[in-house]
Amino acid sequence: MKRLLLLGVLLAVSSTAHAIVIRHDVDDAKYRVPATEFPALVDMPGEGHGALIAPQWVLTAAHTLPMHGDLKQVVINGAARDVERVVVHPGYRTLPQTLIDQAMASGEAMLIVVFLASGDDVALIRLKAPVTDVAPVAIYSGTDEAGQIAKILGKGATGTGATGHSPSGPNRTELRRAFNTITSAYDRWLCYVFDEPPQALPLEGVLGNGDSGGPVLIERDGQWLLAGQGAWKVVQGNVLTARPGRYGQVTCNVRVNHYRDWIERIMAEPAQTTAVG
Repeated sequence: MKRLLLLGVLLAVSSTAHAIVIRHDVDDAKYRVPATEFPALVDMPGEGHGALIAPQWVLTAAHTLPMHGDLKQVVINGAARDVERVVVHPGYRTLPQTLIDQAMASGEAMLIVVFLASGDDVALIRLKAPVTDVAPVAIYSGTDEAGQIAKILGKGATGTGATGHSPSGPNRTELRRAFNTITSAYDRWLCYVFDEPPQALPLEGVLGNGDSGGPVLIERDGQWLLAGQGAWKVVQGNVLTARPGRYGQVTCNVRVNHYRDWIERIMAEPAQTTAVG
């Protein structure tokens, strides 16, 4: 249930059969891309993504991590990479079962939105060996994300803005990319709205279930930089019956530059085998 509540199924759900929810009036083939579109994309086990930000480090949304057991491997550029340790941000909190139960009973989940917005949904993964066949993505250093056009990628659930997508999956299929205009950026989060045509961008879209941790990229001087990672979305109405991914819904993403100091501090620490915060 935690994955359902994080980018898709209940009201503020962070999607944790295809990828990227697209315009209803544009051919799906225009959204599909090969892995070479973003080689630094990391596939978490089962569903969810991350991004290679240094030869031995992956950044992801904390809720993509396995709920039970250790993370043993991730996949980058089609190859399994062994994990040495995982570092979860100390401000990350798992969703209380009480809030889940209340939302399941009533269909109202506003306090889930409040809870998700107040946490630090970030984790770093140190690999046992440096990745030598993929160039890491650089982090966007600006604070002017609002108003910028972002490129988003993922292999999670798909559908169209007219109907949304099924909250029950499948949540891992083909790679797609889409674009959206960032509408707000402050503190931990940057967000965008899935606009309906004709206001939408030519290849407008949003991340779907299974795209949590997926990259939100901003282009600067011809280079796509990592500005955000998929986290959660706001689904209006009864969260038990509403479909995620419809036009008008807001998707919020981890604002990566907000965590730059923490990221650099953790990566500079001596290698160790235990997880730290």
